[in-house]
Amino acid sequence: MNRLTKMLAVAGVLFLAVFLISLRFHPATSKVKTQDSNQVSVSKLPKEKKTKKKKVAKRPSYMRAINWKKSSETKAYPDLTKYSNVWIQVSIAKQRVYIRNNKKRLYTMYATTGAKNSTPTGTYHIQAERGEFFYNAQSKEGAKYYVSWKDHGVYLFHTVPTNSQGQFIVKEAKKLGKKANSHGCVRLSVPDAKWIYTNIKEGTKVVIH
Repeated sequence: MNRLTKMLAVAGVLFLAVFLISLRFHPATSKVKTQDSNQVSVSKLPKEKKTKKKKVAKRPSYMRAINWKKSSETKAYPDLTKYSNVWIQVSIAKQRVYIRNNKKRLYTMYATTGAKNSTPTGTYHIQAERGEFFYNAQSKEGAKYYVSWKDHGVYLFHTVPTNSQGQFIVKEAKKLGKKANSHGCVRLSVPDAKWIYTNIKEGTKVVIH
């Protein structure tokens, strides 16, 4: 009986040993450490640095490109038949022309007034003299779409300057809206000057300050 018991005990131990060994090498339960040079532990990956978007500083108005070939605003010019008290304001400090009805601003135009304060300030009115082109041999500059507001053809609204052939002087045109550089007249972009030539009536008030 003792011998049988011992044999059963030994058999049990062997069975248990075989079972444990089979568990150790079973693919579903075995833990095999592998090294792969192409695999990197996620925990060891370097943290991505959050890059802050750089704020692009707006260029000052005097540095921004102004297209003297286009109207100053993207919206349509005002229909002056809808307004009863239209007048023109010229700001020498801002180099701007404002089309107004009473206190309401209808449209803003880039402008170039006279260098060395040569544009007279005060209140004037649009005069009869206007035309599609002129050339001043003395100043060696001309312009298109001119409208007189003082001294009957001396002080005008007109386009950026041209040469004697009517070709625009680009170097001067680029100063539109940025610098007082005319001989006293008020320069405008080509479409703006044409609009004033076509739409602003004789007698319209002009205030320059």
